[in-house]
Amino acid sequence: AVVTDSTSYLPTQWAVDHQIQKVPVQVIVAGQAFREGVDISTGEVAQALRDWQPVSTSRPSPVDFEQAYATAADSGVDQIVSAHLSADLSGTYQTALLAAKESPIPVTVVDSRTLAMGLGFACLSGAELAEAGAEVEEVAAAITSRARRSNTYFYVDSLEYLKRGGRIGKASAAIGAALRVKPILGVDNGHVELLEKARTPSKALARLLEISLAAANAAEGDVDIAVQHIDASERADDMAEQLSAALAGKEIVRIEIGAVVGAHVGPGCVAVTVAPKPWSQP
Repeated sequence: AVVTDSTSYLPTQWAVDHQIQKVPVQVIVAGQAFREGVDISTGEVAQALRDWQPVSTSRPSPVDFEQAYATAADSGVDQIVSAHLSADLSGTYQTALLAAKESPIPVTVVDSRTLAMGLGFACLSGAELAEAGAEVEEVAAAITSRARRSNTYFYVDSLEYLKRGGRIGKASAAIGAALRVKPILGVDNGHVELLEKARTPSKALARLLEISLAAANAAEGDVDIAVQHIDASERADDMAEQLSAALAGKEIVRIEIGAVVGAHVGPGCVAVTVAPKPWSQP
């Protein structure tokens, strides 16, 4: 079985169809803890950020993972691959390692070095291999490979939220605030990096489109693409339509970013994940 965390943002039906469990990461709003995707919505987090309420995030508890591993074991599987967002962005990976020691069946824990649908598409490929009878080493390697070959780019209205959460340097945030620029960020080997800055939202979103198309066209073989957003559905729809038109009508997955990543990127964010498909499908 494949287990991941809620920051993979796999559509619920996909997770159900492939028996992928998502362990919820926690969001802390004004001192109160909520489980992502269970106790709090993305919209509620977006409003809390606008109201300048203190918002932070926290790893799941070991008990959450132990329960997920026990559920997988009860389903009849004999091994688990547990794949999670970058260990440099969250302690979730470390908690999974601790919980794996208490699992009734062996658990292989993977640090994906990415997040959002960069992780989600990778877990999907791993689950498909598991269903086809692949060994646990093959499943873990496939998840690791696809996650690290994927590219995820973010347009954010402000670097302020990333600065608050310590996910990007204070110097970069200060520059962005001083110049009132609109940044484009990328995930690079597990870290969030500032890639480019534009003067207006329209220019930044146009550049995000160009960067995403370049990544799709540079990939060997076919790719999966997801457009993700927090409280910016019109921007996301427009981005998805433009990507699809430029890529000969390719289907683009549209997903709302959950509360955990949303707490760091803030309302108005649009993200694009370009994930090359595995070289061989099961």
